[in-house]
Order: sequence, then structure tokens, then C-alpha cells
Amino acid sequence: MSEPPKVTVVIPVYNREKYVRDAIDSIVAQTFTDFELFVIDDGSTDGSQEVVRSYCDPRIRLVCNEINQGIPKTRNTGIRLARGEYLAFLDSDDWACPERLRKQVAFLDGHPDYVAVGAWIEWMDEEGRPLGRIKRKPVSPEEIAAQRLFQSGIENSASMARTGVLRNYGHQEQYDICEDFDLWSRIAAQHKLATLPEVLGRRRIHSGQVMLRKASHKKDRRLEIYAAQLHTLGVAFTDTDLERHFLLRSMRKLKFTPDLGYLNWAEAWLQRLQEANRQALCYPEPTFSEMLGRFWLKVCWYASTSLGWTAWRRFWGSPLRRSTWQGLRKFFFQYSTRSLPRGIEL
Repeated sequence: MSEPPKVTVVIPVYNREKYVRDAIDSIVAQTFTDFELFVIDDGSTDGSQEVVRSYCDPRIRLVCNEINQGIPKTRNTGIRLARGEYLAFLDSDDWACPERLRKQVAFLDGHPDYVAVGAWIEWMDEEGRPLGRIKRKPVSPEEIAAQRLFQSGIENSASMARTGVLRNYGHQEQYDICEDFDLWSRIAAQHKLATLPEVLGRRRIHSGQVMLRKASHKKDRRLEIYAAQLHTLGVAFTDTDLERHFLLRSMRKLKFTPDLGYLNWAEAWLQRLQEANRQALCYPEPTFSEMLGRFWLKVCWYASTSLGWTAWRRFWGSPLRRSTWQGLRKFFFQYSTRSLPRGIEL
């Protein structure tokens, strides 16, 4: 058997005949060449397998599931088969920049105390044309870990991790959606993760995406993940609390305007989370409290469109505001290339 490569790249595929060639080509074109690529077809009924078989590159290996088993189980197959020290994920309808693997390998080699690293991505349309919209994720391990009670702090399709760590955690296969949120939330609870503040990939928007087809189901899965973390934190909650917690991160997207009742709930809820974390220390401080302060500012900002100065008086009168401004300064610093760890150049 040949020497194992430095990196294993895993691309799960299900009926992506139209897009998978772009994903594979983006890996073949990497400036870092010491990799193997597992394209795992999850029971496709179109020509996806034929596209993969058209490549003669010995680094590319096609693995076929006889029936559709779902993304979590398919990714776990890739983790099990991987021979590389590091494993990089890429979705079959996405695209990796030529320098992605090189820069992420350099980071993990230079920072043995980190177990995974992500990157920013840019949205592209169905034909692969950039849309000029960048999805930025937090850079520091503290911010990534603090955010996990609300959203994933790392972009899965632009992630690279130590293969042994992924084997220890794996995807929970009962999650047919949001499985990546769950995975990185669990890893970030115990290990250091980072994101390179640079666009190293593109995500395609098209009508066949799982996220679009299962949008209504996504919320239910997120609520389950929130509930698991709240149990660990030691916070009692109702179904209404979960629904309102979900709204904290989705106000703009859902065009939600908080009323006085929601404002009252948000202040009490955020203070409960803050106090519980002071006891349990599930999330890094002071970063967690600073994040809660930003959410309090966000709630008051959106509420002010209907409540006016009532919302702002509540903001200034709340203890939550004390951690808001320092949190905002750190938050915006997260989205600057100046936040890149020492020893790594873009």
C-alpha cells in the first residue's frame, strides 16, 4: 500500500451530475497536492457516478452506497476510510479556492493545539458566477465556542480537521439536517477551532439544495441541538423558550419585530444564560457574556422600530449592556485579517 497522504478530502454526492465536476476540479487544481479524494456517491440515480469515473487521477476514489443513506452516514464513511492526517470536507455543489488546502494544512501544522480550521466562503449562483456576498465566520476559538449555543461557528464545506478527532466524534446519524452544526458544537465544547479570515471557497445557490428542500425541518433540528446544550448548561426551559431562543439569531431573516413581551423575555432569558454559565462554565468567558450583550443590543434595535425609546431605555437600564461595547469591539475585530494567528500569512 502506498504511503498515506497528508490530507483526505471527502465529497458526498447525491444526484449532483450538473455540479460535481466543478467540485472535483477545484480539488484537482489545488496547489497542495499530497491528498486523496473520496467521492462517496449516496445512491445517485443520475449520472453522478459516470462523471467521477471519467477522471484518471489515481488520487480520486469513488465509493458507492447501494442505497441512499443520508449525508451524516455518508460523511462518516469518508471519515472511516480516510488515511490522511487531516480531513477536509467539501460539498458536491461547492468549489474550493486553489490555495485552500495549502493554507489550512499550514495552520494545523503550525498550531498543534487546534483541532480544526475553517475559512470564509463566497456565494455563487447556479452557473458558478460569484454573487459578491461573503459569509464570514468568527475567527477565534473563544468566539467559535461561545456561538455554539446559537449557530455553528465554523463553515463545514470549508473545514479541515484532524482525522483522529473526527473519528472520536463523528456525525450523529439521526440528524438528517444540521448534522454539521451538531458536530462542530460538540467538538468546540472540548477543543480549539479557528477560521482563516479569507475567502477560500464558494457555495452554490440552486433549487435542488437540501437546505432549501428541508427548510421547515431545519428549525426542528436546531431546536433539538439547542435543547441538548441548555440541558448541559443546567437551564430549565419550555417549548416557548426554545422558539424564542431561535428568533434571537433569525430576526432579520424572518423579518421579526420584537414586541414588549419578547423584550421582557429576552432580557430575563439572556441574564439566565449568563448566570448559568458563571456556574457551569460551559462557554468561554468573558466572550460568552459579551455575545449575550450583543444579542441584547440586537433585540432592542429591532424592537425600537415599533417601541421607539421604550426599547432604548430598557437597553440602557439593563445590566446586559455592560458587556455590549467590549463585545462589539471584539466582534468586529473577528472579521478583519488582522485577527489571523501569528505565523500564518494569507
